[in-house]
Amino acid sequence: MRKTKHLFTHLALVIVVSVVAAPVIMAILFSTQTPAQIYSYPPKFTFGTAMLDNYASAWNQFHLGKYMLNSFIIAVAVTTGKTILAFTSALALVYFRFPLRSWVFIFILLTLMMPTEIMIVSLFEIVTGLGWGDSYAALIVPFLASATGTFLFRQHFLQIPSSLLDAARIDGAGPIRFAWSILLPMSSNVIAALTVIQFVYMWNQYLWPLIVIHDSSMQVVQVGLRMVFGGQDATNWGIVMAGAIITLMPALVTFMLLQEQFSRGFALSQEK
Repeated sequence: MRKTKHLFTHLALVIVVSVVAAPVIMAILFSTQTPAQIYSYPPKFTFGTAMLDNYASAWNQFHLGKYMLNSFIIAVAVTTGKTILAFTSALALVYFRFPLRSWVFIFILLTLMMPTEIMIVSLFEIVTGLGWGDSYAALIVPFLASATGTFLFRQHFLQIPSSLLDAARIDGAGPIRFAWSILLPMSSNVIAALTVIQFVYMWNQYLWPLIVIHDSSMQVVQVGLRMVFGGQDATNWGIVMAGAIITLMPALVTFMLLQEQFSRGFALSQEK
């Protein structure tokens, strides 16, 4: 009975994974095929003969390398800035005493219910008023604050024994030394989890860059991928799928490198 249960469990997992992975697998296969192979009937679920041509066209003809560089700079800058601000704000909320501290934290959580899309008009007016149009500042500064990061760091800090703070005070360590020498090394898993979340989020930005950036050389990769789709007289889905696979890789590599720390970062326990 136990072996039968394990067999059905693994069979169910294989089916679920196959369903989830099917679009990616199809994109990989189509990225290697010519238009004739893609539109053939019955469909050919095999690797085609145009892989090098499709990937070369997506990279060189539509300048995906430039767009990916822009997205990478923006994603790294926002991830770094958000991590620093979230870490310091959580440090203040947990280890400093000031009036209305609990209400400040509640207000930070309330901002989670306000996505960027509902503030996009006022945000656009502010950014253009500051003269930040067609610049990295327009794509970085509005995303530096992170309620999610503050929440994760705060919950993590609450799990750290207060005896560590008392010992640091006895040793004469100030707030900066305590944060740098004790809290930061103990927060590596939370930092990794936040890095994955924010990097993928910024890598997939589409609507805001499309509105605020008009110079094509400053555009991000998701808008660049849309240009691959719309920049052809007749859509070559092989090139489009090749571009999609190329743009998928940085986010996928980031998650694969940090997946263990990502999982531990949400455990929020002293085992971290």
